[in-house]
Amino acid sequence: MKWLFALLLATVVFGGAALVGYKVFLRPEIAVRDELKGGGPTRESPDLGLPEFEAAAKLKTDGKLAEARAALTAFIQKYPSGAHVGEAQDLLGDVNTSILLSNYPSPEKEEYTVRSGDVLARIAARMKSTPELIMRTNNLSGTMLRIGDRLLISHPVFTALIQRDKGLIYLLDHDLFFKRYHFLHQKLPVRPPPKIVTRVAEILAWKNGKRIGMGSRDFLNSTRWIRLAAPGYVLYSEPDDSHPVLDVPPPNEGIGLSATDVEELSSLVNTKTAVTITP
Repeated sequence: MKWLFALLLATVVFGGAALVGYKVFLRPEIAVRDELKGGGPTRESPDLGLPEFEAAAKLKTDGKLAEARAALTAFIQKYPSGAHVGEAQDLLGDVNTSILLSNYPSPEKEEYTVRSGDVLARIAARMKSTPELIMRTNNLSGTMLRIGDRLLISHPVFTALIQRDKGLIYLLDHDLFFKRYHFLHQKLPVRPPPKIVTRVAEILAWKNGKRIGMGSRDFLNSTRWIRLAAPGYVLYSEPDDSHPVLDVPPPNEGIGLSATDVEELSSLVNTKTAVTITP
């Protein structure tokens, strides 16, 4: 029995030593070797841009729109592939439209005093703007003007990039990012060409199932579509919280966006707006 006890004791001692040796020497060496091969545990990279993104978002919340615009633009340029770049683009788009479509002061706005004989469409053409953009910027409920009215007028030059695979429409002002819009649905040709260069053909407005014109008093409460010159490409409205019921059913082909987005977009573009479509 003594020999059996000695055997068990040796097993415990040398087995424990082997286990200690594995923990102290072998396991770290294997871990290093696996890491060098790319198969070891990976450490999550720190989110370096998060504090800057949160600071920029707070500026918007505090109503400091000009400062928020500058901070978000700098953030996107600094972290073009960062974890929050999409959120930053959406936030920057909201800031840009909040500045443009309101009487918020900004360097790109020019003041115009209404004179005798002025009508909104003529002012828009003279000032290289659009009637609805002027209306929304100055919170006008109709097209009637009074002599002496002071209007703030912007001069954006918008172009649009539609990326079908990403389901996004990028709106650019003077070739710089302005805002992006998200598809809700798309019903388009199955095999599109690699690239389509087109333009906005017309802005359509619907009320009670009928087309109405820009001068109609129902225009501001209408359902909007934006028809492109490329066949089958219509940006049409889909119901959202602000527009639960629409005045016209969707077309057979096109890109569905929220009605609020189409309404906003229709006030920014015109028949001179160039559009590029990629698959």
